[in-house]
Amino acid sequence: MAEAAWGLWAVIAIALIFDYINGMHDAANAIATVVSTRVLSPRQAILLSACLNFAGAFLSTAVAKTIGKGIVDPAMVTQGLVAAAMLGAIGWNLLTWYYGIPSSSSHALIGGIMGGTVAFHGFGALNWKGLNTIITALLVSPIIGLIGGFAFMALIMWAFRKVHAGFVNRLFKGLQVVSASFMAVSHGSNDAQKVMGVITMALFGMGYIHDFSVPKWVILACASAMALGTAAGGWRIIRTMGVRMIKLAPVNGFAAESAASLIILGASHVGTPVSTTHVISSTILGVGTAKRASAVRWEVAGNMLVAWILTIPASAMTAFLVGKAILMVK
Repeated sequence: MAEAAWGLWAVIAIALIFDYINGMHDAANAIATVVSTRVLSPRQAILLSACLNFAGAFLSTAVAKTIGKGIVDPAMVTQGLVAAAMLGAIGWNLLTWYYGIPSSSSHALIGGIMGGTVAFHGFGALNWKGLNTIITALLVSPIIGLIGGFAFMALIMWAFRKVHAGFVNRLFKGLQVVSASFMAVSHGSNDAQKVMGVITMALFGMGYIHDFSVPKWVILACASAMALGTAAGGWRIIRTMGVRMIKLAPVNGFAAESAASLIILGASHVGTPVSTTHVISSTILGVGTAKRASAVRWEVAGNMLVAWILTIPASAMTAFLVGKAILMVK
């Protein structure tokens, strides 16, 4: 029993490490635009984002329940399965962070759970109905983000078409602080919940809780880990999203962040896990396209798309291999 307890705490620790890396990897989601437009200094932006990521994690647990029950039956979950899933996701996140590619931590996590499940129980153990819902949301949300960013920017351009550019710039410098805050809260509301779901799944599967509801201490631990990771920054990815992909002015940053926040908070409300990285990246692309298609560096966007396509299979394969290694050791 003591060995099982130690194993559970080790699994929880690995999940929280993933949550920390997720915060570090996805710091760019909330602050890349506000830093690139120089509305806030990097230090100010990171502090703001870390605090509001923490607050956003307490808004709901609907996404946690979707992740915890929508991929595999929690009753089939073992310590080894969760460890394999988390290590697969962590490996991909660190690789893409190192190369400054804004890939999806959500895709990495879902791929990791899929790979770990197949390693321990085979393909038949996967909840294909739940996976279909989750993956559909992950695929559709960037398209909505692209359209939303384009529409938001086009509406602002039309509304302020007769206003002096200097006044517009000053106005949106202030408003972008609001939109960046909104984005940070929405990120915490969706991404922190995913690890809450994994930890709750582990607790339920190993018999430590008997009803699938997220314990308060799990919410606090996940919110803290993500906030600390966000505070560590993620400068490589911030540079890609906020500088290399498109040159942004405050009005562009406001449009991208506002559109992305509305999409992510809506998804969190109904319990749908979306990739915050994909949503904010696609709204930035939409904003750039509204200005003019040539404003977007499509080569950078193309590299991101390749990473998006590879994330689920790469993290699933890594988790599968880790899972098989764990079974061999046993």
